[in-house]
Amino acid sequence: MVVNAGVAMIGDPLTFDPDAVDRMIDINVRAPYHAAVEAARTMADGGRIIVIGSVNGDAVPFAGAAAYAMTKSALQGMARGLARDLGERGITVNVVQPGPVDTDMNPADGEIAGMVMPFMAIKRYGKADEIAGLTAYLAGPEAAYMTGAMHTIDGGFGA
Repeated sequence: MVVNAGVAMIGDPLTFDPDAVDRMIDINVRAPYHAAVEAARTMADGGRIIVIGSVNGDAVPFAGAAAYAMTKSALQGMARGLARDLGERGITVNVVQPGPVDTDMNPADGEIAGMVMPFMAIKRYGKADEIAGLTAYLAGPEAAYMTGAMHTIDGGFGA
């Protein structure tokens, strides 16, 4: 099971719309938790749950991202807890934490690129297939002993 739900909104926490924060919590935290639990109910022993998080769960190098970072940090605690809860069944739970990736939501030539590019060690956005490669590895048999872990793939954004 790959849980890949997320929205990102940034803004001054003193003026940020509380409903926007609640929406991020609903989509970025509640939905992945319930999806993972429901999947585990019917998942065979030895299954895999992979949650797509964000490097912003660990690093917040610019202002305005407190609420978003909070939601991505919550996924870390969720994965660690579910790893313990599901470990006896051999089900692994891991988080993939991408940095800036060229997507429709955050294009490499978009308005956010100028803000994040100075923080990149590798001066480019990531590619979706790079994130997919790490995700496929975590879904495979070679990752059967890896659980409750955060796997950052961010071009050095959080370095």
